[in-house]
Amino acid sequence: MKRGAIVILLFSVSLASMALEYPCDSAAMQPLRPRLQYSVDALFYFDNREYKAPWQNDQTLFAIRLSPEIGVGFTDKRGGVHRVMAGVSYIQPMGGNWKDIHVHPTVFYQYSQSGFRMSLGAVPYKYFFRQLPDFLRYDSIAYAHPNIQGALFQYGSKHGFVEAMLDWRGLQRPDQREMFRITIDGEYGYRGFFRYFVGGVAQLNHKANHGDPTPHEGVCDDAYISPNIGIDFAQPTPLDTLSLRASYIYGFQRERASGTLHQPQGFLLEFMINWKWVGAKNTFYYGNNLMPFYGTYGADLNQGDPFYQSRLYNRTDLYVYFVRMAFVSCYFSWNMHYVPEGGLQHQQQVVAVFSLDGLHRKGYLRGPFEK
Repeated sequence: MKRGAIVILLFSVSLASMALEYPCDSAAMQPLRPRLQYSVDALFYFDNREYKAPWQNDQTLFAIRLSPEIGVGFTDKRGGVHRVMAGVSYIQPMGGNWKDIHVHPTVFYQYSQSGFRMSLGAVPYKYFFRQLPDFLRYDSIAYAHPNIQGALFQYGSKHGFVEAMLDWRGLQRPDQREMFRITIDGEYGYRGFFRYFVGGVAQLNHKANHGDPTPHEGVCDDAYISPNIGIDFAQPTPLDTLSLRASYIYGFQRERASGTLHQPQGFLLEFMINWKWVGAKNTFYYGNNLMPFYGTYGADLNQGDPFYQSRLYNRTDLYVYFVRMAFVSCYFSWNMHYVPEGGLQHQQQVVAVFSLDGLHRKGYLRGPFEK
């Protein structure tokens, strides 16, 4: 493990040494001329959770994640851009030692042309147009699992986007179940005096059996369909965001071995306001327990926030950015969670992200969450 960490460090230094010679993350414009590609990303997070039972436990997550990539890319004669990239995500928990380090491989092929993009392999979540909602992707999982493993298909235009992924989360073997999920997310927007948008997200998540010779333990299904509609009032104001989104959630939760089936339903209302470096986001859910098997299978089956086991859940995030640029951002967020079973609970986050790609881009660098 020590040797692996030293190799990663030297790899990152070598990328930095090439920064003056090569433009970051670009493909040659001359057809069929290969060009070196590289990228270096970093994520720092301090996440203190003052939670109470029954749905959550108090804990502190404190670590840094370094994600260098290197590869080759070129433009074909039809204008399509091809890239083959390889790298790692190195996660170092603060206060830990060598045995606490986690390393995730990044290896993928990517093709893009005229708004369409296809990525195959171990693909970083940073390439998503939009991160999945909390009931599908818990923030703890966002920290620890930077990549999907499978395929990502995307199309984007000035009117909206659609993206579909296959994430093969578990290789079948005697000590591990086969697990995968498929999601599709999209949005279409129209800009008049305000911006109006409609879209939705759907998921099929599957937890299968162990590999032989481990006895079969049954198969579980975890599926959701969630259409949504919303409006952003920010355009005639100095605000960056002033949006309201309403979603309906239908779930299909099945344990095949016992024949148990749950079909939870609920409503989700999201409000977000942002002006330059300060903002607030409020999420209100009311309905059935979206994760009835969480107590048995945990995050192996349900990848979303465990608070959605409650019939009523409200989350309020108040955040302020210390730095917000195209290549680096850092913010503090005070998050308040309310569920009837545990009352008001608190979470404090400091999240900083860096991306070398941002040196040649405009706008703000996105973090692992939609803030």
